[in-house]
Amino acid sequence: MDDKHLYSNFEYDSALSVKEGVQQPAQVSNSYVERMRARRAQEPSVEELVSGILHGDRTLLSRAITLVESSLYAHRAKAQEVIERCLPYSGKSVRLGITGVPGVGKSTTIEALGKHLTSHGHKVAVLAIDPSSERSRGSILGDKTRMEELSVDPAAFIRPSPSAGSLGGVARKTREIITLCEAAGFDVVIVETVGVGQSEVAAHSMVDFFLLLQLANAGDELQGIKRGIMEMADMISINKCELDPQRAELAATQYRNALHLFPMPESGWTVRVTLCSAYTKQGIEDLWNSVMEYVAFTKQNGYFYHKRQQQNLRIMGETIENGLRERFYNAPGMEERIEALKQQILDNKLSPYAAADSLLG
Repeated sequence: MDDKHLYSNFEYDSALSVKEGVQQPAQVSNSYVERMRARRAQEPSVEELVSGILHGDRTLLSRAITLVESSLYAHRAKAQEVIERCLPYSGKSVRLGITGVPGVGKSTTIEALGKHLTSHGHKVAVLAIDPSSERSRGSILGDKTRMEELSVDPAAFIRPSPSAGSLGGVARKTREIITLCEAAGFDVVIVETVGVGQSEVAAHSMVDFFLLLQLANAGDELQGIKRGIMEMADMISINKCELDPQRAELAATQYRNALHLFPMPESGWTVRVTLCSAYTKQGIEDLWNSVMEYVAFTKQNGYFYHKRQQQNLRIMGETIENGLRERFYNAPGMEERIEALKQQILDNKLSPYAAADSLLG
């Protein structure tokens, strides 16, 4: 038998051959798809959402917040109606904003303060804003894992939300979510921002009291003094003071001296600088007492109500700007015009200023 005939009857495996693989299951199970379809078909009405919120139903509150956060145009009218229906029942909480550099202990401080408040009969809502990735637009949304005790407290509600690139690291819909939480009976709303920066004015524009957390052992304390953020703060607290009490006290003294150089704030309130430790709970009760003193002081001189009125006017202005921007980009044929002008700019045939003028004209 020749070699050709021998090999024609011989089956062998080749390194280049491809074997039939195992059938892979679908990435999403059919039962899950069916459940999601059934859920969408049974989406609660505006009346059910509002009624559930007013009765403290956390499930319906969460679904209403998801509706508000949705970017789908079809959800906008329904979300707006829910907000309008809840508006008369809002406005009765103390709104506290907390900011600070990453690692300063914002989440730990919020948990310590939240547990202190719930133990004294308060209902606390925490709106923890997570930074969104500039590449993937995704967020970790891990604040519940950092607030283990508070997340299981029946008198607390924690809602992590993606910043979605909005100014100051504060989610665009945070103001509306505050309204829903207040209507649900939460008398303290805490807004945690991403970090420190001039754009933190976005967070300042939606809270009554603004707390700036600082560290004493992060280098030269004076490097942390930024005029913009300090002018917005109603209180500065040196956190993790248990690590180095002497250095923490020195940092507090330096901040107090720096604050004397600033003009008196419009509220008439003297900004306080304190020490605290979220780990040992030192200074947490004093922190809340300062918040309540501020609220009583500004209500007495009328600034509390004036500030909220100004915030509402600011919301209207921002809504107008957002609406104009959205209408501009969604105008018929606008996307094609923009792409054409972009190409002319890249080909050095048109300046960016002229391109913008032609679109706005």
